Parts: sequence; structure tokens; C-alpha cells
Amino acid sequence: MTANATPPSAWPYWLSITFVPLVALALARGGWWIALVPVYGWVLMPVLDILMGRNLKNPDPETPDADLFWFRLLTWIWFPIQFVLVFGSLWVITRGGYTTAETLALMFAIGVTTGTIGIVYAHELFHKPGRIERNLGDLLMAMVLYGHFRTEHLLVHHPWVGTGRDTVTARYNEGFLRFFPRVLWQGPRSAWAAEAAMLARRGLPAWHWRNPVWKYLALVAAFLALAHAIGGWTAVGLFGFQALVAVWQLELTNYVEHYGLTRKYLGDNRYEPVRPHHSWDSAQAVSGLLLINLQRHADHHLHPQRRFPLLQLHDETQVPRLPTGYPPMTALAMVPPLWRRMFNPRVRAWRRQHYPEITDWSAYKTLSHPLPR
Repeated sequence: MTANATPPSAWPYWLSITFVPLVALALARGGWWIALVPVYGWVLMPVLDILMGRNLKNPDPETPDADLFWFRLLTWIWFPIQFVLVFGSLWVITRGGYTTAETLALMFAIGVTTGTIGIVYAHELFHKPGRIERNLGDLLMAMVLYGHFRTEHLLVHHPWVGTGRDTVTARYNEGFLRFFPRVLWQGPRSAWAAEAAMLARRGLPAWHWRNPVWKYLALVAAFLALAHAIGGWTAVGLFGFQALVAVWQLELTNYVEHYGLTRKYLGDNRYEPVRPHHSWDSAQAVSGLLLINLQRHADHHLHPQRRFPLLQLHDETQVPRLPTGYPPMTALAMVPPLWRRMFNPRVRAWRRQHYPEITDWSAYKTLSHPLPR
């Protein structure tokens, strides 16, 4: 990797905005034009990743926020864009005479957009200390009916990644088709327990109005009510469908990011600190632009509040590196036998490199050691 004295240019990261005219074109033309959105994200981006190669440059991590305005603006404006995109599409679809297949395909394409862009931007926003940015992140997550994810991510995933307490650390040999329903069931309960514990430390009951779960639910209810006002129960169902598509993409990404990577158990309910090698990294240039450097995941876990243009890429001799960007890897995860064939040997090699002293991996495979305190 090479270091830069200045941050990279902001304009390439605005690549995500190109999803908007594609959705508008799909709404206007219907038919096979609708396929442009998933093909753009899942086919063209990986092809460009191959052609453009990797970005190994590391910007100066001490760059002040004042020099990052155009990067920050991109994440700030996405909520109003997505609001118009989702609810404007519901208005058009429920009045436009589309076939059932076209209707579902359009909402699938919109779910691809709210998942690929909206949730990634929400993740960037709610990691920041400012109230406005966190509120924007909450609004984006409520638009995919997954508001609890902010609590689950900040209070559970980051402190407990690589242990049995973390819902979204994919267990070794756990296929995505088992992982996904488990996370959908365990995630909200885990988030509620985390917020209840936070309130208990302040001497407050779990049902206190300060519990942000009530805010998440209120935002979800408001968006569902708006969908109903636009197009009745049909619009509510379509809104829920795009949310499911978006969340499916989120959890595919979560599955890939930490599959099989576990923290060493030290005894007495204690685990080693989170280290760079507890995340799968990727250096692909184009998908890095599309996903605003989410793929530099090891550094994100070391510095959760670091803004996306400043995330660092760690040396691949120390951090496990994906063979390509997230889009092809998440597609591979949908075929568990192929995924295991490619990644189980990589996980075993990772164990030999970082933990040669561990001879019994049985509890690590299932994350069944005592839960951390």
C-alpha cells in the first residue's frame, strides 16, 4: 500500500447516484429495462473491478473534516433522494398499469438500490457522533424496516465481533441460508437486550421512553403509514418487499465480512481485543467507490468513527483479503457448497497463520465458548 498526503478526489464516490436515473428509466420503460439496476450493480461493477484492478493507496488518516465536505455531502443528501425514489416509485407503480411481474421486478430493483446504497450510507452516518448524521442514518434504516440495526451494530457487533455474543459473525460452515433466518430472529432481540442493559446502568427500566427502539418503531410506522396513504395495502406490501430485498443484501454483506474469523478465548469469559485480522478486506477499486470503502473493513473495526475516504487498507500478509470485491462474494455466498469449497480452506489457513498454538477448534467453529461479559 502507498500513503497519500491528501484525501482522494470526492467525485468518483458519487458513482452511487447513477442508480437513480437507472430506476427512473426502469419506471418509464418497464419490461427488460428493469433488469438494468441489478445488472448494473451485480454484473457491470464486478467486471469494472476486474478491469480497473485494486486501489492500494492509503490517504492521510488525520485529514480534518473541513477537507472532506464533498464526501460528507454525498451521505447527507442520500436520504431525500431515496425518499423520493421509494415513495415516488410507489406512487407511479400503484397507478401505472404495470404487470405483476414488472411491479415485483421494479420493487426488487429499488430494494437493490436501498440495500446497496442506502444501508451502506446509513452505516456511515450512524457511526458518527453528530445528532443530524445519526438521525439521517436512522431514517434510512427505517425505510427498510430495520431500525434496530443501529443498536445491534454499535452495541453488539462492534464490541463482540468474532464471539458468540455477536449475531452477525457467521460461524464456520454455517451456510447463508441458515445464517439469514437466524439473524432476522436474533437481531431484534439482541438489540433490545443491549438497550435494556444500557438503561439499567442508568437506573432506568427497559420500557423507558429513552430507549431508542421506540424511535425506530415510530419511524417505521410513519413510513408504513405513508406507503398506505399512497397506494393502500398494495403499496404497504410492495414497500415491505423492497425492504426485504435491501436487508437480504445487508446480511449477505455481514455474512461475508467475518465468516469463520473468531477471536481467541482467554478464559474466564474474556476474549482477546479486536484485531485487523478479524475482518475480511477487499482492495477492489470500483466496488470500493460504490460501497464508499466499506470493504476496508478491518480498519473500520479499529477506527469505527473514521470517515469513509480515510479508511486504510492493511497489508494482506496480516489481514485476510477477499479474492475480489463484495458483489461477487455475496453472490457466491448464496450457493453454500461453493462458498464452503472456496472459503473453508482460507479460514483454516488463517487459523494456522494467526493461532498456531490452538489445536482444538471445535468450540470456535460454533462460537460456543462462554459469552463475553
